[in-house]
Amino acid sequence: MNKIPLTVSGAEKLRAELHDLKTVQRPAIIQAIAEARAHGDLSENAEYHAAKERQSFIEGRINELEAKLSNAQIINPALLDADGRCVFGATVDLEDMTNGEVVTYQIVGDDEADIKEGKISISSPIARALIGKRPGDVAEVQAPGGIREYEILDVRYV
Repeated sequence: MNKIPLTVSGAEKLRAELHDLKTVQRPAIIQAIAEARAHGDLSENAEYHAAKERQSFIEGRINELEAKLSNAQIINPALLDADGRCVFGATVDLEDMTNGEVVTYQIVGDDEADIKEGKISISSPIARALIGKRPGDVAEVQAPGGIREYEILDVRYV
């Protein structure tokens, strides 16, 4: 299986979710199933079926997180020396050449991407266009509305 790139903070979030699923949610759903069983006939017991479905989801998510963490390649952006180039984990300041708007993005793994926090997935079109570029370069991004151009203002490894 391929290595899954993650930042240090992204790996910590996945570990925290896994810990919560194993220590809080799994025992709670086991208790809910036991209570639903106590109500009698399981064939018409909606609480039991809902609890079993939730248990299935939790176990699936635990397996998924364990697989991702075991295949993770954890990268600490602060330790990178990429000579000013855009690489995984870098924080990049961009200026939209169309309207002059300045945005800041950090290039992260698929599981930790969150545009509201300024984190974009390494597999997104904009991140793919930025990889390898330096401050002063212009990146052309194929967007749904056509090609957008961004000038790279600064690259930081934080």
